Amino acid sequence: MLKIQRIETIPIRVPLPFTYSGSTYRMRNRCTIITRLYTEAGLMGEAYNADEDSPMQEEVLHILRDEVAPRVIGLDAMQVERCWEAMLPPTYDQLRPRWPSMQAIACVDTAIWDVIGKALGQPLWRLWGGYRDRVPMIGIGGYYIPDSPEAKGQEIEREIDFFKGEHGMVGMKFKIGGKPPAEDVARLLRARRHAGDDFLFVVDANQGYSVSEALAFVGASRAAGVELRWFEEPTRWRADYRGLRDVRLRGNVPVAAGQSEFSIVGMRELIVNGAIDVSNYDASWGGGPTEWRRVAALAAAFQVELGHHEEAQLGAHLLASVPQGTYVEAFSPTRDPIFWNMIENRPRLIDGHFPLPDTPGLGWVLDETFINRYRVDR
Repeated sequence: MLKIQRIETIPIRVPLPFTYSGSTYRMRNRCTIITRLYTEAGLMGEAYNADEDSPMQEEVLHILRDEVAPRVIGLDAMQVERCWEAMLPPTYDQLRPRWPSMQAIACVDTAIWDVIGKALGQPLWRLWGGYRDRVPMIGIGGYYIPDSPEAKGQEIEREIDFFKGEHGMVGMKFKIGGKPPAEDVARLLRARRHAGDDFLFVVDANQGYSVSEALAFVGASRAAGVELRWFEEPTRWRADYRGLRDVRLRGNVPVAAGQSEFSIVGMRELIVNGAIDVSNYDASWGGGPTEWRRVAALAAAFQVELGHHEEAQLGAHLLASVPQGTYVEAFSPTRDPIFWNMIENRPRLIDGHFPLPDTPGLGWVLDETFINRYRVDR
């Protein structure tokens, strides 16, 4: 029995050197929440999840500390489904969004799985299925960066040199949707020319296009000789599942979505409506590994591939555990200083693949100096 004794949370916020711009959003800080779950057996589960900036980070922390954590104190961490169900009532409050509660649940659920892995002496990728022990990695870049001294050195070519040249990643998720399709195609061609033909491209509009704009982008990029591994979140939210399906079928291009959903209910609608070829459901945003694995089972029934929205420290374990996993993702160090600096034992890529640790649980060692420097509660 792994009786849960107490839960500690540490909010982290790292300022970025400049504002990163996607199609319709801006990022000025990189944030996360470290969750430490202590058991009476003396084992501790440790994980970090999510990337909400202020003020949403405070909202998630409030729900985690005051509403979610107290519900699992005294429960057996080995009873995962019972613990998960016990944490669900904060999502029932209809006067506030449900997704902050699902993020809070994800923090505790991930720490629970880490302590289970430690108790059983198994890494989570193996415990969850063990299909492979490494996952191909792609970089995330192509942001619209400002013309400022702080952004110097972050041009498209420099990003590709980092992803492909320095680390041997197999491809890149390229941000689009903030400019007219013709301009975004020109940016993608610039990246393709620099990267060469042995480097795959995923494009991500972050819901920035209309259906007609997304189809125009697909047609123009194909005419220019660029084949896309998939097109992520091509259309605005008002297009609903039909918009994704239209781009997928009319554009004859694989479509990925799921990161904006926070439960299997939303993913069920995406999948059964034929809207996606790839699910990029985010365990850190949507209830943790327990809910992600339910989505993975649903996806398998419809032959939908699996990605994971960023969060390589968790996504790599999940994607390695199942046969339909695709690519784990990582930003550049300036966009995600947490992944590149807080994990002391982060492995080097091998032939473009991110190798998973053999140590129990998640297997990561977190840098206490980094944590103490950037924790928000001190």
